[in-house]
Amino acid sequence: MSALSVEPEPDGGYDWDEAVRLWEEADWPEGCKVEIIEGIVTVAPPPSEQHNDTADLVHRRLYGMIPEDWGVYQTLGLILPEASGLFVPDLAVVPRAALRRNDGQHVPADAAELVVEITSKSNANHDRIKKAHGYAKAGVPLYLLLDAWHSGRPSATLYGEPENGTYRVLESVEYGEKLTLPDPFGADLDTAPFPVTLR
Repeated sequence: MSALSVEPEPDGGYDWDEAVRLWEEADWPEGCKVEIIEGIVTVAPPPSEQHNDTADLVHRRLYGMIPEDWGVYQTLGLILPEASGLFVPDLAVVPRAALRRNDGQHVPADAAELVVEITSKSNANHDRIKKAHGYAKAGVPLYLLLDAWHSGRPSATLYGEPENGTYRVLESVEYGEKLTLPDPFGADLDTAPFPVTLR
């Protein structure tokens, strides 16, 4: 993973508009995941086949749980200015009305009902710490972290009840077990099919 920093402002903060402009206008390598995390534009290589397979398995399962007027999106930029972030989660469940309300602008993270991040070796700490904090600070109700790199024991952790930039762990299971997504999803997610032999 590489990163480009925007010049800090005199008060120590970052020029948010400059970071977003860089994110939008730079010529990034095709297939890379480009995000703004704590005011820094980060570039991650394309995800592995196993990472994409996990995303597809979750994507298919989520469509059976959500209302017709919600969508599951794989490359949706969610804006979190309060956390100096513009995240592109592996999956975001968002009511379609929230996308249409923004006239092509970035979608506020709090419009998402659920975000899913699947760790890669190069970005696992971003997903575990910085993104968990950012999503909680933005008020995203549910954050599902699928962590194939967790201490040699791949795990699925569901976070919820965000308050003051912190989530509560609602449930955590090792791959192979079922994890329950609460209402409005109200269904189990079987982690047994998730690949665990990642490169």
